[in-house]
Amino acid sequence: MIDFQAAPLWMIFALSVVLVGGANEAGRYVRRRFQVDGDDNTATLEGSVLGMLGLMIGFSFAISVSNFDARRDALLDEANAIGTTGLRARLLPAPHNREVLDLLREYTKLRVDVAASTRSMAALDKLIDRSNTIHEALWQQAKAVAAKDPGMVPTGLFIQSLNDMIDSHLKRLTAARVRLPGMVLFTLYGIAAVAAGLVGYTTGLTARRAILPTYVVSAVAVAVILLVADLDRPDAGFTRVDQQPMIETAKGLAGYKD
Repeated sequence: MIDFQAAPLWMIFALSVVLVGGANEAGRYVRRRFQVDGDDNTATLEGSVLGMLGLMIGFSFAISVSNFDARRDALLDEANAIGTTGLRARLLPAPHNREVLDLLREYTKLRVDVAASTRSMAALDKLIDRSNTIHEALWQQAKAVAAKDPGMVPTGLFIQSLNDMIDSHLKRLTAARVRLPGMVLFTLYGIAAVAAGLVGYTTGLTARRAILPTYVVSAVAVAVILLVADLDRPDAGFTRVDQQPMIETAKGLAGYKD
């Protein structure tokens, strides 16, 4: 089976055009070649398959939009968690407050870089390893402050926000890795090919080919399939998750005076 997730969008577009257009021409050729005519149920079957195609497109689009929203929400939650941790870190005694803020500034930069590295597994693994290292360093700072005075309220607040920040790290990675199942896209392509073939078969014996309506429908199907594939890729394409919340968090941390 084709790995749709690894294929670039231009290849998805080309495959869609070839598949839908080729199926349409194949259906027309079969009708003209074998001179099949008479009253049949082809039009009814065509309408049923087109309805199924519309249902499948809606189902695929809903999944892609849901995944996109989950990635956007995960990014916002993580940015808020980092920002809260940074604010509470300023309440810690010196020198822990400065050390924690320095770690958070580096960590926030890493979280911005993660969005551009999801297609390179080597780069992504390196960023994740460094993020985990910073988690451990921050936790050691929390332990050191708690050991000095376990009754301090700021320390408890900081530990709580740090724990939320670490949890949001995993939630964001999970949201980025959740994609539309390949079988769903494979089925979508199959139904689109059958529908295009039936449209071509139905118009195969008309005296004047219904070129414009046929190819308008085909173009719409191709465009929607491309949009579904685009929404399902957080790292490439025309529709991407806006990184501005994390960028604003990084700017805020950079402006702190400990």
